[in-house]
Amino acid sequence: MTDTIRYEVDSDGIALLTIDLPGANMNVINQQLMDDLDTCVDRVLSDDAVKGAVITSGKAAFVAGADLNMLGESTGADQTPEEAFQSAFRLNSIFRKMETGGKDRKILAKQGTKPFAAALNGLALGGGLEMALACHYRVCADHPKLQLGMPESQVGLLPGGGGTQRLPRLIGIQAALQAITTGKPFNPMTAAGLGIVDEIAPLEEVVAKATAWVAKTASALAPWDKKGFKYPGGAGAMNPKAVQTFIGASAMVQKQTQHNYPAIEAILSCLYEGGIVDFDTAIRIESKYFVKLLADPVAGNMIRTLFINKQAVEKGSLRPEGHERKKIKRLGMLGAGLMGAGVAYVSAKSGMDVVLLDRDSAAAEKGKDYSRKLVEKGVSRGKVSKEKGEALLERITTTSDYADLKDCDFIIEAVFEAEDIKKSVTEATEAAIGDDIVFASNTSTLPITGLAKNFTRPHQFIGVHFFSPVDKMPLVEIILGEKTDDATIALALDYVSQIKKTPIVVNDSRGFYTSRCFGTYVQEGYAMVQEGITPALIDNAGKMVGMPVGPLAVGDEVAIDLSHKISKATRLALGDDYIESPADAFIEKMVVELERFGRKNGKGVYAYPEDGSKKHLWVGLSEHFPPAAEQPSVEELQSRLMVRMAVECAKCFEEGVLIDASSGDIGAIFGWGFAPYTGGPFSFIDTYGVAEFVAEADRLATAYGARFTPPQLLRDMAANGETFYSKSDTRGRLAKAA
Repeated sequence: MTDTIRYEVDSDGIALLTIDLPGANMNVINQQLMDDLDTCVDRVLSDDAVKGAVITSGKAAFVAGADLNMLGESTGADQTPEEAFQSAFRLNSIFRKMETGGKDRKILAKQGTKPFAAALNGLALGGGLEMALACHYRVCADHPKLQLGMPESQVGLLPGGGGTQRLPRLIGIQAALQAITTGKPFNPMTAAGLGIVDEIAPLEEVVAKATAWVAKTASALAPWDKKGFKYPGGAGAMNPKAVQTFIGASAMVQKQTQHNYPAIEAILSCLYEGGIVDFDTAIRIESKYFVKLLADPVAGNMIRTLFINKQAVEKGSLRPEGHERKKIKRLGMLGAGLMGAGVAYVSAKSGMDVVLLDRDSAAAEKGKDYSRKLVEKGVSRGKVSKEKGEALLERITTTSDYADLKDCDFIIEAVFEAEDIKKSVTEATEAAIGDDIVFASNTSTLPITGLAKNFTRPHQFIGVHFFSPVDKMPLVEIILGEKTDDATIALALDYVSQIKKTPIVVNDSRGFYTSRCFGTYVQEGYAMVQEGITPALIDNAGKMVGMPVGPLAVGDEVAIDLSHKISKATRLALGDDYIESPADAFIEKMVVELERFGRKNGKGVYAYPEDGSKKHLWVGLSEHFPPAAEQPSVEELQSRLMVRMAVECAKCFEEGVLIDASSGDIGAIFGWGFAPYTGGPFSFIDTYGVAEFVAEADRLATAYGARFTPPQLLRDMAANGETFYSKSDTRGRLAKAA
C-alpha cells in the first residue's frame, strides 16, 4: 500500500494497482504518484508469486493527465540541463520499465515480461493514456462520453510519457499526428477501431476482463519490441508514404499555427525522428523536446493562464467569502434578441426555468426559435436525446408581460444599447419583482454605475457581459458598479458557474475591459487602411501574430456602424481627453459617406456576394483609401497590433478596471482571442520585458500617435524591475476604482 496506489494481490497471483489520490476529485500524475508507481512496478517485477498486474482507478476517471500545477512550477526550476532531462525522462523510464520488465532488448525479445493490463473505467488523458499505452493490454469502459486523448499541445507541451512514440506505432503516423497536434480525444468505439484499446466492456466488468487477460498471458511483449516490427502505414526518412505525410502535415499545421506554437513543431520532430531510431532512443528524443518546451515561456504562460488561473476562477477564487452558494432556479431574461436568446438557451440547458420577455409575444417566440434550432441540430447529430431537447424547450416560457417575472430569482437585461430603453425596462421590471432580487445588465459598453441609477437598489445591480454566440463563447465578464455589494457579486458568480462559463470580475469603465481593449485591435486596423496600408497585408499580419482573424475581417463581423456609434459616444463622454486616431476618419467615411456597415448589410471592408460565394476584399477600397507607395513590413504591423492592445490593457490595470493580471489574461484570450500562445497581454508584456515593451511603445507613439503611449504604471514597473505577475500578487482583491 502506498499513498496514492492500493496494491492488492489475488489468489491467482495477479496484482491490482488502484490509483486513488487522497483528497483529489481526479487522479493526476504528480511526484508522489510517480514515486508510488515506480515502487509498485518494482514490487510486481521482483515478486515471483505475482504473475502480472492490472492498473485501474478508484475514482470515476482513470487518470486526467499530469499535474500542470507541478509542471507550471517546474518551468522556473533552477536545474542543469542534465537534471532537467532526467526529471522529464523519469515518467518515460517508469513506463518503459513496466513495459519491458527492465530487461535487455535481446532477452526481452526471447522471454517477454510480466503482463500489465489497463482497466480504463473513465477518461484517460495525457499521461493517463500514456500509462495505458505502456501496458500490454487495454480494456475500456463502454461509455460514449468517455474520452481518451493527448491534449498537451493545448497548453504548449507535447506528450512526455512516450505518447509521441507509442501512439504512431499503434495507429500510424498520420492518425497520431492529427490526434496529438490537435489534442482532440477519441471515444471508446473509435479507439477500439484504431487499436488504441483492445477490448470494450461494461464499466462493472473492465477490471475482471483485464484480470482475465493477465491470467491467461504467461508473458507479454509490446508490438514495437517484437522483431520485424513495422509502423502501420510506414515510417522513416526513406518511406515515400511517411515523407508525404510529414510534408503535408508540416504545411497544414503551420497554416493553423503561423509558427507561433513551438509544441507543434516539436511534435512533428518527435514523430519524424522517432520513426528512424529504435524505441528506447525515441523516448529519449521525446523527453529532450519536452524539456525544451517546458523551459520555453510559451508553455509556461499557457499553463498559467489556460489551466492554473482559469481553473482557479472557475472554482471560485474571485468569489467574496462569507456568502452561501446559491442556485438560480428561475431566470428572467429581458430581451429576446441574439444575446438574450443565447443566454436563455444556456440557462435552460443548465436546468433553470427561463422567462424570456420581449416587447410582444411574436418577438419573444422568435427568440425561443434560437433554442429550438440548436436543439434540433443537437438531436439530428445525436448529441442530445429528443426527450432532453424537449425538456429544455419546456423550461423556456415566452412573454411580453412583466408580471410574469414575479417568481424569478435573478434578472438579466439584454435589450437595445440605448440608455432610455434600458431605463424603461429596468423600472418596469423592478415594479414586478421582489425587493431582494438582483438585476444584471448584459450591456457591452454603457457604464454599470450609470445604469444602476435606474434601479432603487444599486447595491443589487451588476453587469453580466456575455459574448456572441453565447452558446459557444466561454467567457462572462462580471462588472461592478460603484455600489454593487459582495452578496450580489457572489450570486452573479454562482450563476456563471451554474451555466459552466469562465468568469472574470472587473470594475466599472466605459467599455469595461474586454470591449474597450478589443476595440483597439479593430481600430488600429482601420487606422492602417487610412494610412494607405494594403488591407490584405493588415489582416494577414493579424492572423500571423496569432489572432483568430484579421482586424478588418472581425470589424466587419462586429459592424463598422457600431464602431461609429461607440466612437461618437466616447468622444462625447471624454471631451478634451479623447485621443484622435486615423481610424476615426476611416469609420466616418465608411459609415456616413459610403454606407458600408459590415456583414450586416453585405458591404464593409469585405464584399459579401449575394450568390453566397466566398467573401473578398472590396475592390473599391483602394479608390477611397489609396495604397501608399511604400508598404511597411509585416513585423511592423504585428508590433502595432499587439502593442496597441497591450497598452490599453495596461491602462485598465493602472486605472483599477482590472483587479489582477490573471483576470486580464483570461479575459483577453477567452473574450476576444488575444494570441493564446502568449498567455494573454500581461504575460506578453512580462515575456517581452517591461522595459523593452515601454521602449517599443514609445517608438510607436512617436511614429504613429499618442494612442501607443505607455501608462506611467509601466514606466514605474520598468524602473523598479517589476513584472505584472509579481506586482499583481500584492494587489488587493476587488479594490474598486475611485
